Amino acid sequence: MCDKRDENISGNTPGDNQHSRRAAFGSKDGTCFWRLLLILLLILLLPISTIAADLTCSRLPMLMESFLSNHYAMKNMTEEIKSHAIDQMTKSLDPSKTLLYESDLERLKPILQGVFVSMHSGDCASLQQVYDVLVMRAQENEDIVKKILGQDYRLDETVELNINADKRPYLKTTGEKYELLKKVVQFQIENALLAGIDLAEAKKQHIHRYKLQTMRVVERNPEKLITSIAQAFALALDPHTSYLSPENYEDLLIQTQLSLDGIGATLSSDNGFTVIEELIPGGGAERTGLLKPKDKIISVAQEGGKPVDVIDMDLRDIIKMIRGKKDTQVTLTVLRQGERTNRFDVKIMRDKIDIKEQEAKLAYEIRTVGGRQYRFGVIDLPSFYGNKKENKSCYEDVKSLLGEAQKQHVDGIVLDLSRNAGGLLEEAVFLASLFLDKGGIVATKDSRGQVTIIANGSAASGTEDDKRKVFMFPGEDPRAVYTGPLVVLTSRLSASASEIVAGALKDYRRAVIVGSDHTFGKGSVQVLIPLPLDLGAMKITEALYFLPGGNSTQKMGVEANVRLPIWSILENIGETELDYPLPVQAITPFLSVPVNAVPLWKPVGQPMIAELASRSKVRVTKDVKFTEIIKNNKVAADKKGVIRLADLRKEMEKEGGGKKKETPAELRKKARDQYVPFVNESVNVLLDMVTLGSSLHLSNRIQ
Repeated sequence: MCDKRDENISGNTPGDNQHSRRAAFGSKDGTCFWRLLLILLLILLLPISTIAADLTCSRLPMLMESFLSNHYAMKNMTEEIKSHAIDQMTKSLDPSKTLLYESDLERLKPILQGVFVSMHSGDCASLQQVYDVLVMRAQENEDIVKKILGQDYRLDETVELNINADKRPYLKTTGEKYELLKKVVQFQIENALLAGIDLAEAKKQHIHRYKLQTMRVVERNPEKLITSIAQAFALALDPHTSYLSPENYEDLLIQTQLSLDGIGATLSSDNGFTVIEELIPGGGAERTGLLKPKDKIISVAQEGGKPVDVIDMDLRDIIKMIRGKKDTQVTLTVLRQGERTNRFDVKIMRDKIDIKEQEAKLAYEIRTVGGRQYRFGVIDLPSFYGNKKENKSCYEDVKSLLGEAQKQHVDGIVLDLSRNAGGLLEEAVFLASLFLDKGGIVATKDSRGQVTIIANGSAASGTEDDKRKVFMFPGEDPRAVYTGPLVVLTSRLSASASEIVAGALKDYRRAVIVGSDHTFGKGSVQVLIPLPLDLGAMKITEALYFLPGGNSTQKMGVEANVRLPIWSILENIGETELDYPLPVQAITPFLSVPVNAVPLWKPVGQPMIAELASRSKVRVTKDVKFTEIIKNNKVAADKKGVIRLADLRKEMEKEGGGKKKETPAELRKKARDQYVPFVNESVNVLLDMVTLGSSLHLSNRIQ
């Protein structure tokens, strides 16, 4: 069995046993052996200790060498990589361009350049100079904000602010910083006023906010900047290679596995207090019956330990204290403000928490045409998740939902991947088989030029040679394969594993792709390697992946057959907008259909696609919600990233003044509601497929 510590993120080939369909390919080609060898080599490269340790300067060179030796394209430390790393480091120090001056950057870049030389001798002392500048500038910002919010402060509704930091130059003078912070503070105070907070309290809160920001910078000591160096170096190789700190590694595992050990509560930070926003049903926090949303956590105690005051502490550090192993206890001291203020302790037993919000869901849409009623299933899949230990799989969930839809005799299916940013490749390949049955789904090409085709049940004949090998998954049970009309809804947010599924379905002419012009354009494969000593993990780009037609989605994405309007806020979303994306490539196609076998489904022809696109275009031009989206896009384009305080006030007043703070559940519903016109139109396209198909004497209903 391949070591499970080697996780797989949107484009890797995991190994496992051969006893089930979800354990499709293991040691067949030595994959597990090489993965384990890679981990063992990495462990040998890093100093060994019996206790967890922070990432230190002496470990940086070995960590960087590990990145280079395993990266798909970047194999040697070059001056260009160093330059990119320094650029990424400076971006991380001041992403909003409100902290550092242009002269600070000119001073810090040579210092950071020197770190790459001195770290080989275990010397990162020069990071103290970087830290000192950050602390000085944070204190300066705090002092400026106190001055801005003095007795003479007045709200100016004519203020305009360019919120796109990339479009703003770095500050040159103290005067420029004062004017920029004055604009930022005006918007912050306006948000507080619209939320029902009076001016005096709003000013007090925002002065405290900047005080906390200074505190966070002070806490980011020179030793923690070493982690920033590692993260910046990884990003210098390509946009998807990264060093994950222990906290970020834990977050990624939660995202892909949809579960964690904890108390079952969503937390936020509000002016130095940790606030319970939402209780997860069935979690330990809810089961106590004592906690409510809006309760403030003011101290945390481990079992047998003393309470630790968490007021003004960084939220991530607090979450780390509250999370813990299943069946261990944590005690929270809670402050509840109502008619009177209560302070009380709550003991909570940590437990396994399932994050249901990200699981696949099935809904039904009804359309009536010519006196006949049509029923369609809409499967919303927010991510390609999986956790073998917990027997959690998006493939299994979608398979079950398709079975449920079959019992309802649906006339077609919409697979909604419009908010799906990827996940586990194995799950994506399995899921594709539910619509395609047999055939090659995706191929990867590594730095040696080795092409590996991943197929379900069969692959194109003659594909296997020295540079072209095949990993074969067991074929899907034909009774579980959905053969009816299929639409896949995508957007610029659909990335990685989503693009694999959508691209394969498009190349086989199995589905009609509906959505914005193209998907994200991430065509690279990452392997996730946990580091020893609890140092976190490396996520390294080790290959590119390719669709059955031979093209990669790298930078290009999957083009929609039927295009819908795109939100202006997504126009700058995509691989080409990231720093240092890998170039586009292509390989020989590997489309495959079993020999002498008739496909279980009817391929979608170009005449059908052209007619569907034409009909959709007519509907979109008449649709009120799409018309509003197009209008808002034009308004946003005219503003060129500049927001006006007066406009903000008008928008907030239109939405009820903003005084009611929405819960996380309400915010999620609001986000989903924004996608309603896109889902509705994808169903309309599906309806056209069915009715056009019926006119061509095609059998579309599930039997």
